[in-house]
Formats: sequence, C-alpha cells, structure tokens
Amino acid sequence: MIGRKIRGTVVLMKKNVLDFNDLSASVLDRVHELVGQGVSLQLVSAVHADPSNGLQGKVGKPAFLEDWITTITPLTAGESAFKVTFDYDKEVGQPGAFIIRNNHHSEFYLRTLTPEDVPGHGRIHFVCNSWVYPADKYDTDRVFFTNLTCLPSETPGPLRRYRERELVNLRGDGTGELKEWDRVYDYTYYNDLGNPDRDPKYARPVLGGSVEYPYPRRGRTGRPPSETDPNTEGRLPLLMSLNIYVPRDERFGHIKMSDFLAYALKALVQFLLPEFEALCDSTPNEFDSFHDVFDLYKGFKVPDGPLLDKIKENIPLEMLKELVRTDGEGLFKFPTPQVIKRISLRGGLIKNSQEKCWLGSTLFSSVYSNEFPPESKLDTEVYGNQNSSITKEHIENHLDGLTINKALEKKRLFILDHHDTLMPYLRRINTTSTKTYASRTVLFLKDDETLKPLAIKMSLPQPDGDKFGAVSKVYTPAEHGFEGSIWQLAKAYAAVNDSGHHQLLSHWLNTHAVIEPFVIATNRHLSVLQ
Repeated sequence: MIGRKIRGTVVLMKKNVLDFNDLSASVLDRVHELVGQGVSLQLVSAVHADPSNGLQGKVGKPAFLEDWITTITPLTAGESAFKVTFDYDKEVGQPGAFIIRNNHHSEFYLRTLTPEDVPGHGRIHFVCNSWVYPADKYDTDRVFFTNLTCLPSETPGPLRRYRERELVNLRGDGTGELKEWDRVYDYTYYNDLGNPDRDPKYARPVLGGSVEYPYPRRGRTGRPPSETDPNTEGRLPLLMSLNIYVPRDERFGHIKMSDFLAYALKALVQFLLPEFEALCDSTPNEFDSFHDVFDLYKGFKVPDGPLLDKIKENIPLEMLKELVRTDGEGLFKFPTPQVIKRISLRGGLIKNSQEKCWLGSTLFSSVYSNEFPPESKLDTEVYGNQNSSITKEHIENHLDGLTINKALEKKRLFILDHHDTLMPYLRRINTTSTKTYASRTVLFLKDDETLKPLAIKMSLPQPDGDKFGAVSKVYTPAEHGFEGSIWQLAKAYAAVNDSGHHQLLSHWLNTHAVIEPFVIATNRHLSVLQ
C-alpha cells in the first residue's frame, strides 16, 4: 500500500578533473537526463522480506534525483545537494538499505542520502562515501546500508543476502584485468618491481610466494604479464602510471591529487633546471661546494602581503595554491629539509649553529644502547669482523662528566646503527652511480633532552672479499677547516642512510607491506555493516 511521500536529500560530487568539474561529463549527463536516463534510488526494507525475490528485503518503487538539469554546480569541484521523493510503501516499512542505479554517462561521488520523516522512524541517514559509476559497468546493483553495526548472525534477515552479495563483489573472482570502476580487493605478489621489457638489467625478483621471499602481498591489478618474463606483471607507461588500478574509493581525492601533482611538477622542474645548468658546468652531476646544495632549496620567493593573501584565500584551486605559496617556500622548490635549515654558511664553509640540533626531526631510527662498543649481528663466517671500531677514547671526553658505564646505566647513550642493514648490499650499491657507506653513529642524550652526535663510523667492504670484514674510519666532531667539512660530510652520509632506512624499511616494509594485506582482508571480510 502506497500512501504518503517521503522527501529526501542526496549529497554528491560530480566527476572532476583535479580541481575542476568535468564539463564534458556534465553536458553528457544532462543529455541522458533529457532522454529519461536519470539516477534512480529504491529503498530496501530491513523488516519485510519479499518471497518472490528470494526472501530479500522488499524493494520500493524507484525515485529519481530531481532538477539535475537545472541545478547549477560550480566550476570547481565540490558537493551538490539534490532532492528526491520516495513513495512510502507500508510493505517496505523501515528502510535498512537502498539500491542506486546511475543511468548517466559519468560517475559521481555519493556522499549521503537522508530520507526525512519516515513513518515511525523519522530521519534515516545513509553515509555512503563511494564513487558510483554508470549502471552498465556493474554486474549487480550498488547497494548502501544504514549506519547499522551488527555481526553477520545479527543482520536483519531481509538484508542478509544483500550483505553477502556485497562481499562477493568486493572479493572478485581472481581473474581478468581490473578496471577503475571495479571495487575488488584481492591479493597478489609484488611481481611488478622490475621492467624486463625495457632491458634485462631491469629485471627484479618476485617478492612473495617463494621459499626465499614468502611475503609480502599487494593489491591485485590483473595487468597482463610482460613480454619477456611471464612471471613479471607488465608495467604501465610513465605518463599512465597514475591510472594503475586501485579500488576507486581508495584513490586520492581531488584535493590530495592536486597537491601530489603540484609536488610532481616541482620535482620535474627541480630535475630539469640542474640538467640545463650542467650543460655549462665544468663538473656536471657534482656538487662543487655546499653552496650548490643550498641552491637546490632557494628558488623564487613569492612576495607576501595582505593583497596576495586575500587573492590566495579566494582561489579555489588547490594545485595553484600549492605551487604559489607565501610561507617562505620558493616557487617550484621543495621545502628546505630540517638538516639543511639548521646549518649556517660562514666564510664559505658549513657549520652547525648548534651541534645538538643535528638531524632534528629527521632522526628516525635511533635507539638507546645497552653495550659499548656496538657489536655486529652479521654472520662472521660470511662477513668477517663487522664490530664497531668506535672506542671509548673517541667519546669519553664528551659525556658531560659521566663515564661510559654510567651513561649506559642512565640510558643516555644512543646509537643510530645502519651498518648491518647496509653492509650486505653495499658492494652492489656502490657499483651504480649512487655511492654510500655503512654507518654507525653514537649519540649522547644531553641534560636538555637533545641528542648530540659523538662519533660516526663509516665502513666499506674489504676489497679482497666480504669475509675479510670492513674497512672503517671513525669521525668525531670538528668545527673548523678541513676536519670541519669532513665532519659535515660524515653527518650527511649518516642522515642519508637514516632517511633511506626510514623510507624503505620503516615506511614501506614495516608499514605498507605489513598493513596492506590487513586492509585487503578487512574489505574482503567486513562489510559496511561490520
């Protein structure tokens, strides 16, 4: 029995290109509206099952978004509200979900649906936060549920089949190349790290699924294999790399994407300008002095002032805001790293304004030491003696009156130890244009709770072979002359090692590679009803 009308509001964001609404998509969507192909919504009962539909929830009559053609949306990307009117059916009763069919040409981001004055229930709020593509892209209808939290066994009977079907869609069938409108969360190995089609030297092992590399896992994309190695997934061209499959709801929003591309543009300019300058440089691809390092972070400073600030406040384009900043960052330049900010130029040489500020917030991996000198955990039969050559003579006069044993007891000696991590790979790294050392840095926790570097050991593999140990040299703090410059270089190498360790191990391995399988599993096994 159909009686009263239920008014509701749908909040959505139309398809956009970075900070702009996609004008061609808007025109085509209006054309579809003119020929009767609108966006329909149907309420699904949480209390009354339909015997003719496999005892799934009773489905109400379709209702369509109103005034799509006449609703003027801004040029820039943003949310818009549309009205919808449902015919209330007592046989539907309390809605627990709704079905939406997008018969337009283009996708949109569905934020919420809020039916008002539902008899016996008042306002019901559906939080959706998902991209809805045209209906012909899906094998089954898109279904959204109310903000109901329940175990599968506690799911209202009329909604149970809808919930089960939603999880089947999210798991996929493990076949085929996934497209942007697919919502599949599936596992695969890291088999796309190399690019053997470009050159055999760019081949890389598959991480995951083998005795040597059993883990990790990443999200499956289903791209075809490379031409030269069937075990390696083909790579997308560089200009298409942003189109790699990621479930659409997991991709960057337009604001974050604009920021990302702005930094990519800065990176391109930062790369190209030195290349052009190198054409007139007698020592291309080298830093002639520390001034050259500082020049990387200068750039053109945008003048600040109330007029420019007002203009920026009224610019809705996030990408332009990021490029034209007035917070002191140079145009087309990256923010100056903390390790560079805290260094001052004096008489052509670099000198720390305060030694205790070394590395600042970029010190990622230091732990307090419970032994001195530090000992290596590498296999001595393979790598020989890799123990630290830092001795008490290097540090004992810089412990604020404490003995080494007392400093250890008070947990005031810290070590930034990337020696064992880098040494097994150092010989291979140094065959490339990139050169580095394996470093150990001993630091002291001062009374003001800042860390002060006491000694840095830099090591290379023995030329005669790994089993003969390492060639090492210890550097201690110096402020003037040649020794002062060498100390700065030692700290720079230690900082680079720490940053690389953070990015590859702490950030990628211990965060992305560990968490991504849990994210995939969560989406495969927990529906929005949880």
